[in-house]
Amino acid sequence: MDYTHLGRTGLKVSRLCLGTMNFGPRTSEQDAFAIMDAALDAGVNFFDTANVYGGGAGHNGVTETIIGHWFAQGGGRREKVVLATKVYGSMHDPLDGPNGDAGLSAYKIRRSIEGSLTRLQTDHVELYQMHHIDTHAPWDEIWGAYESLIAKGQVVYAGSSNFGARHLCYAQAAAEKRHFLGLVSEQHKYSLNCRLPELEVLPTAIDLGIGVIAWSPLDGGLLSDHETTGERAKRALDEATATEQESVRRFIELAADLGEKPSVVALAWVLAQPGLTAPIIGPRTMDQFDDAVHAAEITLDEATLAALDAIFPGPGGAAPDAYAW
Repeated sequence: MDYTHLGRTGLKVSRLCLGTMNFGPRTSEQDAFAIMDAALDAGVNFFDTANVYGGGAGHNGVTETIIGHWFAQGGGRREKVVLATKVYGSMHDPLDGPNGDAGLSAYKIRRSIEGSLTRLQTDHVELYQMHHIDTHAPWDEIWGAYESLIAKGQVVYAGSSNFGARHLCYAQAAAEKRHFLGLVSEQHKYSLNCRLPELEVLPTAIDLGIGVIAWSPLDGGLLSDHETTGERAKRALDEATATEQESVRRFIELAADLGEKPSVVALAWVLAQPGLTAPIIGPRTMDQFDDAVHAAEITLDEATLAALDAIFPGPGGAAPDAYAW
């Protein structure tokens, strides 16, 4: 397994990030334990979760609880993991009243980290990510809350998810005024079939030294092998446009010519993109995990990358050059 620095920090993380959203709703605790053990064995040290994962209202927190049970087995499991979780979504706790709604108030950040640490059975997380932008919370409030968590040792680094390029700039400008490190990572939807981040988000993140973590690198299963994957991937193909379906058909043929599964090629492509720290892999089974690890072991040559660009052309590069003189 290769490793890279997380953004401009000195922290090293694996080039694959283990996503855990399936743990609980689609993957049993026992199977989740096996996948996490296999991840450590394969050198994957970067795990991602969120307070709201677990299957929706009434099940929020289940995924963090499963990870906490796994840590509790000992054997250095917690010490070997760079752990990332998120804050923003509602946990539907009646004790919070209206302040339990989605958002990034100082109240919400403080309450959320306490709940996450309890469920995860740990005293800190390496990366605490804002799951979405909150236009009602000023950056002085947000960064003040984060500075407090970092001072207490509950959080090491701050990250974001689903931010626009301008939000990254706003966040970093506010952090610099406070002489604070600010964001070190942005988790963003990015895949062969979703290349809009190349216009603004990726160039901005690179310029600011923010590592990009790609979620949905298989575009909800659209870029998987539809003969062997589950109903979710088949539904993604059914719901795709005629143009997307034709692109996927050509993509599957290209993968077959390479002797690789489509999911492997899709992940390898993400790994080859500038500014990418890691794609998030969300295996439901050990076979899916093994395929993802294999993707980190292969290198796509220039001819293959050019062929993929022809199938999924993207926006044409960074703004404004992609559309202006």
